[in-house]
Amino acid sequence: FQPPIQVYGVEGRYATALYSAASKQKNLDQVERELGRVSTLLKDPKMASIVLNPHVKRSIKQKTFNDTLTKEKLSPITINFINVLAENGRLTRAADVVVAFGKMMSAHRGEVLCSVTTAQPLDPANLAELQTALNGFLQKGEILKLETKSDPSILGGMIVSIGDKYVDMSTKTKIQKLTKIMKET
Repeated sequence: FQPPIQVYGVEGRYATALYSAASKQKNLDQVERELGRVSTLLKDPKMASIVLNPHVKRSIKQKTFNDTLTKEKLSPITINFINVLAENGRLTRAADVVVAFGKMMSAHRGEVLCSVTTAQPLDPANLAELQTALNGFLQKGEILKLETKSDPSILGGMIVSIGDKYVDMSTKTKIQKLTKIMKET
């Protein structure tokens, strides 16, 4: 019942434990949906003022959040998980744990996250061409989840990050490399 990918750090450990427990009970999708709800609750200013406030006692945070989750009719596994975070004083890291769990679920579904940064936003034709090229790197059964960003500071070209590979083909980096070579000679 191990997750398909390893996520490091405190949030990774908690997310891995939750993934294992949820997969044993065969309700990964339900837990993922419920964590989305937990994330929304944490963004609520009234809830955040209690849960994320270091001056409020752990027991009060736990009771407040527990009551809210019970009212939301969330599953026992999600409620227990949030209680464990509260008992260990980790409620402030709940949002990070939700993100880590999301990454695991994405990998579980065979999605491969790809981030592409260009100087200007890509037009639909270039975007389609890029997606076709990137799909060539995927294994059978994997789905491309493309996220595009524009950053004028890279001047031109693109920076691609797919899975655990990173390629910087930006004009800015090429200029920096040439400048370094010229200074060394």
